[in-house]
Amino acid sequence: MPDHEADARGAVLARLWGAIAREPLPGIAGRRGYNGTLTVTLADGRTLRGPAGAAAPFAPTVAELDLDGRWYADPAALVAVLPLGPHTARLAAEVADSVANLALARAAQPAPDGGPGALTRYAGDGLADLEQCVVDGHPLHPLCRTRLGLSPAEVRAYAPEHRPVVRLREYQVPDRYWLSTGTGLPPRLLVHPWQAEHVLDAHPALRPTGHTVAARPLMSLRTLALPGGWHVKTAVDVQMTSAVRTVSPAAVRNGPVVSALLADLGSRAGIDVLREVAAGTVVVAGQPCRSLAMVRRLAPVPPPGCALLPLAALAAPSPATGRPLLTEAVRADYPPAAFAGDLVRLLLPPVLRLLHRGAALEAHGQNTLVLLDRGRPVRLYYRDVGGVRLSPARLGDAAPPLHGDLPTDDPETLRTKLFAALTVVLGELADTLERGCGTDPAAVWVPAAQVARHAVAAGYRDAAALLSPVLPVKATTAMRLADDPLADLWTTVPNPMAGLA
Repeated sequence: MPDHEADARGAVLARLWGAIAREPLPGIAGRRGYNGTLTVTLADGRTLRGPAGAAAPFAPTVAELDLDGRWYADPAALVAVLPLGPHTARLAAEVADSVANLALARAAQPAPDGGPGALTRYAGDGLADLEQCVVDGHPLHPLCRTRLGLSPAEVRAYAPEHRPVVRLREYQVPDRYWLSTGTGLPPRLLVHPWQAEHVLDAHPALRPTGHTVAARPLMSLRTLALPGGWHVKTAVDVQMTSAVRTVSPAAVRNGPVVSALLADLGSRAGIDVLREVAAGTVVVAGQPCRSLAMVRRLAPVPPPGCALLPLAALAAPSPATGRPLLTEAVRADYPPAAFAGDLVRLLLPPVLRLLHRGAALEAHGQNTLVLLDRGRPVRLYYRDVGGVRLSPARLGDAAPPLHGDLPTDDPETLRTKLFAALTVVLGELADTLERGCGTDPAAVWVPAAQVARHAVAAGYRDAAALLSPVLPVKATTAMRLADDPLADLWTTVPNPMAGLA
């Protein structure tokens, strides 16, 4: 029988070891690799040792790490004894929650059934099914399955990897307390059942209509697929990975106008941006309330026989075989290297065009969807505009009024937002191809470098940074140890494209 607790500890410990190896963490005085072992010197003089290969991005597991002769298999216990600053205990609790929920997720997965592949059985309107194949969450973040605020029973009832149907509850909002943007959103708030049970008691002015909507959670848990071709982002006051997933006033104000702009730009660049057609929030004490808000988004409708899935799901286990979903896309007449090249050439040109125009997408594996026609990548979709960065100077007259932290004219900030997401997407694709198909990672990095060079030659100056010696990646663990744990921090990893023709 699998030991899901031990497996989860090993998976989270590998993510933690990778963060210790590359991120600007407090309490680390030095790092040295020798003969396959990474030694990290701590500020208090102790040393932490482990296999260097297990600290590489996307390493699947590590059994234990040596801290001055004491071996740690539990990542939360290890964090608790490291000199990581005043927020060490907070991180240790978050890591422990991640381990517990990852164990629950792995234990909930049925054995491969040997039936039709997921790309076949979930073709057409099967996006939610394919998203719910993602078991392990973020591939680099030690908090890949953190859900602080949810009990184990609530995780099983609401988390996508447990494949539930969630009944959203509708509440009538007095007109004087309702603020909406976009079109077609009357003063009725769809509320996640967790939010209804834990938050709504403090807001008696909202009245339940008695109407519920059966919905299926997507990768983010608080965004759900509704009947009729809609997605709805709900507010859930629960920490998932790094943030409590409410809906900010800026998101309500930005969503319809920014997604309309990006949809227009994307249609000319070669990527479909899913429009957030309306958003609404309850006004409490004169201010929009982030705990009582929703965003309504159009859902894509794939052609018959095609499968639509987030890029992150390509690495998820197939319910048919247990192997990565990506392996179902390849065959004798369409080898893995051809798939990689086609996906890279579909992904990189449009996001580089948009960056040049002034829109830096946060094109990570959850936000970026690919349409597969008999396994071949043929179309891209992008969703969730909250993480984008927009340059008013580059957009010129097209720039809409913006709220929050979306606007910036700093080219480094714009590049980093996009390139850090691409670092993970391309890296996970290369890793999955190698582990799942035995394919040389160069199948990803060579066409990516070629696209970058062509973009530079076409005048897209930002693309030159894709060929530099290092690439950015978000320092998610360092962020959790900072006084402001939501402010972006970055680190770098070696760039496999550097020097490629």
